[in-house]
Amino acid sequence: MADEDISKLKIDKSGTVTRPRVRKRLLFWIVAVSLIVIALLFIKGVFTPAVQIETATVSKIYPYQAFTLLNASGYVVAERKAAVASKVTSSLVELRVEEGSRVKKGEIMARLEDRDVVAARAQAAANLNVARSTLDQAKAELNDATLSYNRNKDLSEKGYIAKADFDASEARYKKAIASVNAADASIKANAAALRNADVQLEYALIRAPFDAVVLTKNADVGDIVTPLGAAANAKASVVTIADMNSLQAEVDVSESNLEQVRIGQSCEIELDALPESRFPGVVHMIVPTADRSKATVLVKVRFTTKDSRILPEMSAKVAFLQRTVRSEEEKSFTALNPAVVTTRNGKQVVFLLKNDRVYETPVTFGSQIGDMIEVTGGVKAGDKIAVKPLDRLKNGTKVKVAEK
Repeated sequence: MADEDISKLKIDKSGTVTRPRVRKRLLFWIVAVSLIVIALLFIKGVFTPAVQIETATVSKIYPYQAFTLLNASGYVVAERKAAVASKVTSSLVELRVEEGSRVKKGEIMARLEDRDVVAARAQAAANLNVARSTLDQAKAELNDATLSYNRNKDLSEKGYIAKADFDASEARYKKAIASVNAADASIKANAAALRNADVQLEYALIRAPFDAVVLTKNADVGDIVTPLGAAANAKASVVTIADMNSLQAEVDVSESNLEQVRIGQSCEIELDALPESRFPGVVHMIVPTADRSKATVLVKVRFTTKDSRILPEMSAKVAFLQRTVRSEEEKSFTALNPAVVTTRNGKQVVFLLKNDRVYETPVTFGSQIGDMIEVTGGVKAGDKIAVKPLDRLKNGTKVKVAEK
């Protein structure tokens, strides 16, 4: 019976019949999708090696560059600049300015502790008052002595008084004159002492020596200010100021090019901090000595127009010109080297670099100026464009910029 039951047991294989077919179908779709993804990546250039290119930047050109004799670099420097300090050693108790503050000549910028000087001035003023009182007393004595002397003189001439009495009145008269002179001299001495105290009191006030702008604040309230700055933690100056109307560009000109520079020559000044602007200038001075280590001569170029954006110590580039720039030559324009332009499908295009790819960008041109051509549309100043190899590039080509 048990053997009969065992013989009836069977495995149902109907559920597994389709498994191999399902596996084949799934594998087919996986391969198909993979091929499609690979094809798309190939089309997009993922597997294409990047083309190494050289690039240039679209720049702004100024017409005066066509008649520029030479260029030199340097810095903006204030011709009138001062580190303002005190003539006495004392503690700083008040500071009325900060960096950027504009001050007028004679304006009080800071004040030092001055209690001892105030006391000394009060004493000098009191001494002067005492001297004046002494003078008044001496004058009164002189007046009485003069009357007595004149009276005794008349009596002595008539023989009414003894010679000794006349001599005593004469001595008193001369003594009174001497007392008046001494009192007058004492007044002058005490007046001088008072003026000296006033001067010492003025030293406690730090004033602007000329109209200027505060560049740096070198001390704070509580610091010890001393003329020499030799003491530990003492400050030799309170603020540094500069006359912004005296700003100049100081540049180094090679000795071999010095003959192209002359006093009064027109220049154009470019500041790294203000690359979109140009400032007219004129050669103010050629310093009459050379730097033997650099074989250069220092040339000072004065700004002919004032601009509040110009600050001391800014980097500057100066173009020395053959002639003065005319008004129509002051406007800049965007320009390209014609070598970067190619023709595709009948259009003039450049390859504009964006991230790691280049794209065909149609451009329009204006007039030819020197070896450059004006760009009126398509690209703007600052854009990066491919220079070469243009024959290996097309729209969307993956590129790698060659290191210079």
